[in-house]
Amino acid sequence: MRLSVVDVGSNTVRLVVADAEDGVPLPVHTAKWKLRLSEHVAPDGRLSEDSVARLVEAVAAAGRTAQRWGAAGPLAFATAVVRNAPNRREVLDAVRSGTGVPICTMPGELEAELTFLGARRWLGWRAGPLALFDIGGGSLEVAFGLGRLPDFTASLPLGANRLTRQFFHEEGRPSALAVKALRRKVRHQLRDVAERVRWEGPRTAVATSRTFQQLGRLCGAAPGREGPFVSRHLARRDLRSCIDTLSELSALERAELPGISAPRAEQSLAGAVVGHTVMKLTGIKTAAISPWAIREGVLLRYIEDGAGWWSEIAKRSEAPVPVGGAPLRIATPPH
Repeated sequence: MRLSVVDVGSNTVRLVVADAEDGVPLPVHTAKWKLRLSEHVAPDGRLSEDSVARLVEAVAAAGRTAQRWGAAGPLAFATAVVRNAPNRREVLDAVRSGTGVPICTMPGELEAELTFLGARRWLGWRAGPLALFDIGGGSLEVAFGLGRLPDFTASLPLGANRLTRQFFHEEGRPSALAVKALRRKVRHQLRDVAERVRWEGPRTAVATSRTFQQLGRLCGAAPGREGPFVSRHLARRDLRSCIDTLSELSALERAELPGISAPRAEQSLAGAVVGHTVMKLTGIKTAAISPWAIREGVLLRYIEDGAGWWSEIAKRSEAPVPVGGAPLRIATPPH
């Protein structure tokens, strides 16, 4: 069985085509389209007509690519940048009518659950009680669990791009006051979730997302060209040193550092502050970096739980967009 998944994030649309042999999604082709949707969000969170048009083009290209590789219609989902948009319904309708690919959104807690599943399968059962941290463009997902799925999940509005726009408005090097204010906000938002993780006492911590991968490379982890099976870790003390380095540089200068790509250079400082703060407050000194995350989690759930599971996710996505929303949401997923 050949499957495909499309992930619409704040910066990039990513496609993974995989063979589901013996219950394991083995990738045969990947592709990405850089849209940087988060840079085209209105003050009220709405996506512009131009950005929606480019999103339609990218999803259509992803659908054609998946078809060329012999995969069924992709399991397509969008994360926080679309999920939180007041015109979310219009965006999803435009993509479906313009591409024939039904795309859905899912709550941040479900994103955390699926990311946890991907990381759990990558690390294996020897990881024991597992804490997960995932920094996206619009939100931070945290999860903890003993088994296949997490025992609790949390989604907080602490994405690297979101915080960059809130605290680092001007070009050039950020002020020390802005960095201090950001750290204070992150500590406040994380307090309750961090207390829960500390109480659970995880044996292993795992970090996923491009933000953590790039920060790991900056802190000395092996480069991507060495392949996914190289063990990679991120130490809290190294991440603290990186904050000092990043805060002394402009975005252009950060892009010259190992691992920091030009499209993500601007938000790298906010990502480092969030990453260091969540590790410090939860008492985590070192986190493994997992190449498997939400896309692999979606594929695994589809393989194991069938098409009905995905149909239910798509149905939930039809619900009206909530007004406002709490800054912290914690859920205990059904097993």
